[in-house]
Amino acid sequence: MREEDSRLDPAELGAELGERATLVQFSTAFCAPCRATRRVLGEVAALVPGVAHVEIDAEARLDLVRALEVVKTPTVLVLDAGGRVVRRAAGQPRKADVIAALGQAL
Repeated sequence: MREEDSRLDPAELGAELGERATLVQFSTAFCAPCRATRRVLGEVAALVPGVAHVEIDAEARLDLVRALEVVKTPTVLVLDAGGRVVRRAAGQPRKADVIAALGQAL
């Protein structure tokens, strides 16, 4: 990822940033692990105050997918309060790993 692409704003996401952090999930319609990832990230966002979960349809947002070099779904980005990407992972995450990654953003 290029340095100038390492920060996302609400206009790019199509949603507001979380007060403390944002979990951004890139998904596709027929991706089974994406459904489980949606559930895990939703649970974490509900558990940790000030954290938002934003799901982006990768097929509908190819511009953003290319800019961020997303090559598989699900891909999860952890953004700090200012929208800076602090962690990135591909594949279905475990709840404990998501909570640990949030530690870098908070």
